[in-house]
Amino acid sequence: MKKMTGILHWLANEGQRIIIRDAEEHIEETHKTVTFFAEAVKSFIKNDINAKTIALENVRESEHRADVLKAKMIDKIAESLLVAPDREDVMRFIKTLDKIADWTLSSARLLGFVENGIPDAVLENMAAAAGLIVLGVTKLREGMLALAGNDPKKALSSVDEIDRLEHEADDRKKVLIESVLNAKLDPNSLILMFHLADYMEGVTDQINTAADFIKIIVVKSK
Repeated sequence: MKKMTGILHWLANEGQRIIIRDAEEHIEETHKTVTFFAEAVKSFIKNDINAKTIALENVRESEHRADVLKAKMIDKIAESLLVAPDREDVMRFIKTLDKIADWTLSSARLLGFVENGIPDAVLENMAAAAGLIVLGVTKLREGMLALAGNDPKKALSSVDEIDRLEHEADDRKKVLIESVLNAKLDPNSLILMFHLADYMEGVTDQINTAADFIKIIVVKSK
């Protein structure tokens, strides 16, 4: 068997497992943040105000938990034996994970201001965009778990799918904005929906950036 090197070797070292377990926990919480947002979008489309309010609050609480995990991970990495550039790679990954949750929270806040009466064409594109976010962070979670399980081939396969999803999200943003512009919304709704489309696409961008970390580790392991 080929000897592991770089971060992959560090991930397999039992003495450092606590940090990667924290990373796995962070990804799980980030996945929850995104899923709660998708639930809020679904509730909004169904005009279920109570469910939407609950889901938006769940997004806020989940993002806060992810933020606490980020701070804990940064402290532990600062105390670890990782050396540059490995330490820098891990720190960038953690901060990007945090941005996924942050951008999702920002999207949720915008959604909270959007009132009912949005045309079906816009709602359909909103639902599709939210679905891409969930798929992207699910693939990111799969990739990280595969990496932690010392399966770089599976990890790479999972994150490669994120590239496709990111391009699809770019296209979806364009279609969503077009549907918003054609909907003849009032000025407030128009501005909110435009920014919501931008932030939702931004979440997938951050997911794709986080996926690059896994690719870096796979390359270093060769």
